[in-house]
Amino acid sequence: MLDDAGSLDDLEFFAPFDESERQMLRDTLNARRLDDDEVLFHAGEPGRALYVIRSGAIELSISDVAGQRIVLDILGPGDFFGELSMLDQGPRTATATAKEASELIELEREVLLFLVQKRPDTALDLLAKIGRMTRKADDLLRTRVSRNANEEIAEHLTTVERIADWIAWFSGSMYFLALNTVWFVVWIGINTLPLGVEHFDPFPFGLLTMIVSLEAIFLSIFVLISQNRQAAKDRVRSDIEYDINLKAELEIAHLHEKLDSMNADVLAQLDAVQRRLDADAPTIRGD
Repeated sequence: MLDDAGSLDDLEFFAPFDESERQMLRDTLNARRLDDDEVLFHAGEPGRALYVIRSGAIELSISDVAGQRIVLDILGPGDFFGELSMLDQGPRTATATAKEASELIELEREVLLFLVQKRPDTALDLLAKIGRMTRKADDLLRTRVSRNANEEIAEHLTTVERIADWIAWFSGSMYFLALNTVWFVVWIGINTLPLGVEHFDPFPFGLLTMIVSLEAIFLSIFVLISQNRQAAKDRVRSDIEYDINLKAELEIAHLHEKLDSMNADVLAQLDAVQRRLDADAPTIRGD
């Protein structure tokens, strides 16, 4: 039961209800008070209640397989949380911690079902809240799961870098070699053979030398740009491989912990069986 008669009046969650309905809720709901940094519940714990924040701030967080703490959201007065476990009666999906001294209003599953029956709009508010959390989870997944190095770099490519990549690829192909061979043969042939045309670049082909030098300068620049991108891609790939190796190491450590726990349970059960056999041995022998 809530002590303060006006505890629900300033909360948006209870705004659709009239005064008589709010008074009935005051007689049904419970208040929870948390100190700074106090944990309300941990991820994986069972939960059958939803919480509405009357004052203070609550942080929702999870830990990934690498052991890193991920903050999902920080909620303030008027916000509610814990609805997912209450709806599907599954374990808590996140850890709720008070960032400051907070006061919460606790709604049990039966109370929420009554609210939904009285005001169907309450269900829409819950769905909207779940939708917002799902969007945040999607954003986190885009940035925290194992990434593709090629896609990671491609997302930030500029037009110049795309052109540099294509030129670097083309300059290292047989098509480029064939094109340059045909160009040199035609150029030298026109300026050395008596074909009835003016020799505009006679031996030692100064114009051709200048053009080839300029071509080499520009090609080297484009190749360096492409190599710098490749180096950046290699750094991203190294970071991804480090994350994957760290996750694999932690998963193996978790498996070892589970195996050790299972081994301890089996040994304890065998020891209990052995003690029962030892206790029953005199009876079996008829002593």
